[in-house]
Amino acid sequence: MGTEWLHNLLEQVRNGEINVQEAISRLRGFPYEDLGFARVDTHRALRKGFPEVIFCPGKTPQQVVEIIERIRAREGRVLAARASAEVAEVVQRAFPEAVYHATARMLFLGQPMPRSGRGTVLVISAGTADIPVAEEAAVTVETLGSPVERLYDVGVAGIHRLFDQQNLLFTANVLIVVAGMEGALTSVVAGLVNRPVIGVPTSIGYGASLGGVAALLTMLNSCAPGVGVVNIDNGFGAGYLAHLINQ
Repeated sequence: MGTEWLHNLLEQVRNGEINVQEAISRLRGFPYEDLGFARVDTHRALRKGFPEVIFCPGKTPQQVVEIIERIRAREGRVLAARASAEVAEVVQRAFPEAVYHATARMLFLGQPMPRSGRGTVLVISAGTADIPVAEEAAVTVETLGSPVERLYDVGVAGIHRLFDQQNLLFTANVLIVVAGMEGALTSVVAGLVNRPVIGVPTSIGYGASLGGVAALLTMLNSCAPGVGVVNIDNGFGAGYLAHLINQ
């Protein structure tokens, strides 16, 4: 239940378009709706400005469809993260208008939020292998309404590739840096710009990278000021935070 939905409902009651009993019926699932296998947070959009985002792993495709159906009926917008191709196929059969961002593994139904924010969010990946997590961040930013730019495969092993794109670095309002292996790119970028930098360690790397722990520790120990770090592979969390900062 978003502010716009609630405002329209109250206006309908005031104008006599619906009676109080009908309004109560529409509010019956507030502040959450119990589906048996999930309690859908119908209060989320009112608190946070965007509906509850569905995390698909661990849910059956049919459970995802049912949750989407309930959120869509109330909010009009639905975002689902970490959706496999199998889940996307089932969802698109139920909702042909659903858009599947395959690289980002995200599903979206409805209209993106109106463009807003102080500037552009720049999503940077160290390597091509980091792009799925970077795209998860970028699609999240776009869906929430902030303008986004992408700068991929500019890791420290060929740092000249990054320096060649300084105009993007210096004009962005918030930067998300996605890196696996040793995760050094976050510190390099944060040492160059005077804007918030969000580090996203990825699980990409050889054995001693420990599934992203090495990159996580590198980012947490950054000597460059202005760095915040989210969890391993958490592109969604980085994108959401970047959008909030950009507001």
